Amino acid sequence: MVSSIVRFFYPDIKKEEVLKFSLFAVALFFILGSYWALRLLKDSLVFKIAFPTSLGWADGYGKDLVPTLKMITPFIVAAVVVLYTRLLDVMEKHKLFYVFCSFYAFLFGLTSIALFTLKNFGPAYIGAYPLAALGVAVYFATESFGSLVIALFWSFAVSCNRTDEAKRAFPFMIAVAQIGTIGGSSLLVFGIPSWAIYALCTVTTILVMVMINQIVTKIPASQLVSDKIEKKQKPDIMAGVRLLLTKPYLLAVFIVSTFYEIVKTIVDFQMKSQASVIPGLNFDVFLGWFGFMTNLLAFAMALLGTSYIMKKYGLKFCIMLYPVMFGISLISLYIYSLTNPSPESLLWATFGVMMLVTAISYAVNNPTKEMMYIPTSNDAKFKVKGITDTVGSRGSKAAGSAINNSLNVGATQALKVANLMAFGTMIGLGFIAIWLIAAIYVGNKNAELIRDNKIIE
Repeated sequence: MVSSIVRFFYPDIKKEEVLKFSLFAVALFFILGSYWALRLLKDSLVFKIAFPTSLGWADGYGKDLVPTLKMITPFIVAAVVVLYTRLLDVMEKHKLFYVFCSFYAFLFGLTSIALFTLKNFGPAYIGAYPLAALGVAVYFATESFGSLVIALFWSFAVSCNRTDEAKRAFPFMIAVAQIGTIGGSSLLVFGIPSWAIYALCTVTTILVMVMINQIVTKIPASQLVSDKIEKKQKPDIMAGVRLLLTKPYLLAVFIVSTFYEIVKTIVDFQMKSQASVIPGLNFDVFLGWFGFMTNLLAFAMALLGTSYIMKKYGLKFCIMLYPVMFGISLISLYIYSLTNPSPESLLWATFGVMMLVTAISYAVNNPTKEMMYIPTSNDAKFKVKGITDTVGSRGSKAAGSAINNSLNVGATQALKVANLMAFGTMIGLGFIAIWLIAAIYVGNKNAELIRDNKIIE
């Protein structure tokens, strides 16, 4: 029955491939479902819980701290990447899930206990600085989880699938995973306590390890290979950095995989800043609805459109689609802001733009940019991609946050929002232009590599 349902929506998937692709999809379901719940909670913790005015913090202190936290995050993640890169040379790739997921499951479990204590005894019981430390620690933990575990999954997936398999499987994986992201986001909408969500994320992180174990034990090794097997490389912790700096293709993939994060961070902070000044708006519920609606749209795209677009227009079109759509959306939002709309109207317009560009990112851009790593060596798949999706991604968010920090000035919160809209949009369009040029190069080069059966090594 499951096989029939899968092949109804994705007829190109072969019957014998359903189990393999389903196990990958369920693993991603647990990863992204957990991450979306955690990423929404981390903002809620910093914005609304960790720095309460009742304990002496200034109004809006948590919101204004977020850009600084994002600028620090790359240094935290870089330390994790050093360990990750070292372990790549001494462990089987799937066993890395056991190492890192065990750590995060333990951490999320502790966080659940701490938040349960907070709920029952109040912020004064914990104290101003311990509560602030909790919020910051959870923020960094969530950022590193989102970078590391998601990057590890896609590195593992591209090393286990050929290009033709990836075109069939990745849209399916994304569609299943979006169900998890919808569920994770909706937990905030329905008012599930934070401590309970962290407890649930502890369980789902453990289930990621279970799914990976099923993949390596149930699927024959002959079916877990990429397009071309390369010669075994000697352990080299600097291989990823060297490849990234010497191979134009990998550098262009780095730009495609990170520059959109700069622009998204700018627009995301615009949206949350606008939401924070709307009287009577429940910030947690607003974030929950944003996550729910965004992932619902991404699910619809992944289920009904991604495979069709890839099959009809090709990977080059898909890799270029996102920067073009992002640029059009950003320009449209800025033009609308010039009409002097009410704060509520501008918020929902920004909400719509963020929902659209995030959904396209998950449904179309993410599976496409992952396929760009298929015609590359294992060092590129794991080490370069690890650097790109961890330090690169968080560095881009830090850059976006630095821009936000410099623009988040003014005598009032309303004036700060106006500065973010005006100057943030102009800067964002500059990054989109560079990103589009890189996307064109990557699309052309990828087609050449696949045609000539070559890899970047």
